[in-house]
Amino acid sequence: MSGTDTALGPAAARQHSHSAPAAASVSEPRLSLLYERMFLIRRFEETLLELFSAGKIAGTTHTCIGQEANAAGVVSHLVHGRDVVFSNHRCHGHYLALTDDVDGLLREVMGKEGGVCGGRGGSQHLCNDGFYSNGILGSTVPVATGIALAERERGSGAVTVAFLGDGTLGQGVVYESLNIASLWGLPILFVVENNFYAQSTPTRLELAGSITGRGSAFGIETAHLATTDVVEIERVAGGAIAEVRSTDRPFLLVLDTYRFSPHSKGDDVRDPAEIEEARTRDPLVLAAAFLPASGRLAIEAAVEARLSDALRAAESALPVGTR
Repeated sequence: MSGTDTALGPAAARQHSHSAPAAASVSEPRLSLLYERMFLIRRFEETLLELFSAGKIAGTTHTCIGQEANAAGVVSHLVHGRDVVFSNHRCHGHYLALTDDVDGLLREVMGKEGGVCGGRGGSQHLCNDGFYSNGILGSTVPVATGIALAERERGSGAVTVAFLGDGTLGQGVVYESLNIASLWGLPILFVVENNFYAQSTPTRLELAGSITGRGSAFGIETAHLATTDVVEIERVAGGAIAEVRSTDRPFLLVLDTYRFSPHSKGDDVRDPAEIEEARTRDPLVLAAAFLPASGRLAIEAAVEARLSDALRAAESALPVGTR
């Protein structure tokens, strides 16, 4: 890493929190691409909530509205088809950022033929094209660590990224994975999306100590970002992924974030004023401020048209098991 990201040693934690938006300094084409990814994720998730309310989605769904910058900023540095992503119950944004598979994901969540897993995995259980997710918090972390070992032994040069939340840090197997990843020198990036709640429990009531300290305790280099600026996230994530790829060493990236929607659908006990205050740091609004209005509107129109086409196709597809 360069500039303010000069390496501080294997157990050092880097803190990043900048008042000047990094989005102001990036090229328009790059910012447009990141904005398109975030807007696609936002509108996809909002569409899912509408479908659920209309009774067109069975089971449950967990959206990442408000956290889109993490998926767009981190995954933009991965090589689709070589690198591997492990996600969790809040996985749609990560999946779309890696695969761009709107049609397959929408059909999957709606239980239709042509879905990512044939319409049988649903919202939380995706397995496709280097992407894996599971709704059991912490369960994917040791699997991701094992995949990182396998990829290292194969000499593929692949980086494995494991997305976890602050609530996941209550699982002991996460610490076993951090220990093994550091001890054996595995090419894996652990990304903690700290949205300050484990379902409905505030982090301050369920997590002692610091999150970055957990990585440092195992000799894993860490970085902490307290921003929703997608360009800043992309910059730091890019340095972390490059470091993992070149050193075959794990890295822990902590991203402070906030979900605007409930944990699932109607299970929100947070203070509405707190949510509204967080909306002042909406990653889409922040990025949009540095795009020409004409370019932003063109991006949004293209995404809306794409989602409309995908929704029509999904609604007309046969439900799983009807043949």
